[in-house]
Amino acid sequence: MKKIRVLLIEDNRLLREGLTAMLKEQPDIVVSASHGNSDAILKGKKFRPEIVLLDLGQRTQNSLHVLQLLKTIAPEAKVIGMDLVPVQAEIVQYVEAGVAGFVLKDATFDDFLRTIRAIAKGGSVLPLSLTGSLFAQIVDHATRTIKGNPFRLVKMTKREREVVELIAEGLSNKEIALRLSLATDTIKSHVHNILEKLALHTRLEIANFAHDGQSSKLPSQES
Repeated sequence: MKKIRVLLIEDNRLLREGLTAMLKEQPDIVVSASHGNSDAILKGKKFRPEIVLLDLGQRTQNSLHVLQLLKTIAPEAKVIGMDLVPVQAEIVQYVEAGVAGFVLKDATFDDFLRTIRAIAKGGSVLPLSLTGSLFAQIVDHATRTIKGNPFRLVKMTKREREVVELIAEGLSNKEIALRLSLATDTIKSHVHNILEKLALHTRLEIANFAHDGQSSKLPSQES
């Protein structure tokens, strides 16, 4: 099994050690932890992480500066910002700097895992409490200031795009299965993958996403 290499940058020792211990129990994750700037950069060079969990509220350093350094030494790494109460303007700033997702520090451990795995697959994730209008504002700002559409980072198969379109038509999983001559369980699996890739939570959100015209902008990858 290919493991996701995660670098955790957190200056709170209790949180750093606790989260590291829990992540190490996951069969698909290997983790290295850091407490600060120079240590993080050194580990970034040696560890070559795929995912960086970055504390945005560090007391002793500028997290944005750390992010910029990390993007220089580990450009392929996808960064997930961790904070208690993210400010909208700061979220936009971090999105522009290359953050792929956010997770609240009071989220459940399952939310942490879901976010890490979704980002590793190429998705973009905001906490449930930050979706909706805030998410729309972030995307709108990003599309006006960053070349291309942020959602183009989300890779979807041709079949997944077909499922998105049929959900938008109001079809149930069983009806979609009949339309595409597939098993209902297969459709359920596609829906689950779509929700993770688009960082959504319900079929209604998928339908709204499609009606907004975003699905046509997503590049497909053949399955």
